[in-house]
Amino acid sequence: MNPPVPPNSSNRCWAIVPAAGVGRRMGGDLPKQYLGLLDRPLIEHTLMRLGDHPRIHGLVVALSAGDEYWSTVRIETACSFTTTIGGDERCHSVLAALDALRDTARPDEWVLVHDAARPCIHPDDIDRLIDTVERRGASGGLLGLPVSDTVKRTGADGLVTETVDRQGLWRAATPQMFRYGELRVALHAAIAAGELVTDEAAAMERSGIRPLMVEGRADDIKVTRPGDLELAALFISQQAFHHRGSSQ
Repeated sequence: MNPPVPPNSSNRCWAIVPAAGVGRRMGGDLPKQYLGLLDRPLIEHTLMRLGDHPRIHGLVVALSAGDEYWSTVRIETACSFTTTIGGDERCHSVLAALDALRDTARPDEWVLVHDAARPCIHPDDIDRLIDTVERRGASGGLLGLPVSDTVKRTGADGLVTETVDRQGLWRAATPQMFRYGELRVALHAAIAAGELVTDEAAAMERSGIRPLMVEGRADDIKVTRPGDLELAALFISQQAFHHRGSSQ
């Protein structure tokens, strides 16, 4: 049985996880979403965080056609769960997952797209994103962090050409949350135009929609390079420790 949708949420929320990538920057032959993290594949942490959240009604994972590792994943969650075949780029995989929901999701329902390689997503961040977008009456939004470092731009030779004003700059993260119908149309249009957008917000922006940026937690990191695995393990352990402490 699916968990009830809380009364402050006007529509059901679906989660999509594009997981057809190979993670070349991690090195090695194993796609990064299947690397070991605290005695289980990284993607298990990600999917359990989403699937166990009471506001997520259903979950779709987009896999590569030749995925040899998915059979090793063990997911136990109360929400509905399905897989589909993704594509060469993130936008193709997300669109394939949206297409898999075309007979199930209504156009005005929310879709939260989350990176497979962000295993530390905290339930509070999911609540904050949904609540803020709905309270503000926004067409959609995404989690992110304000840029706090000094930002430099370099040329092809690696030499600095300028210091970039960081005012108003954010590091985009996930989940990214948009209406099912609008996101599907926006991704179709971007791909048809030959624009392989790297996140859902970019597809919405090119269609004239201004997403709402919602500040998230700093521990919602994306595992991209080998050292990130150790950091993710630390964050997950810390979150579990604080959860145990608050429940005692």
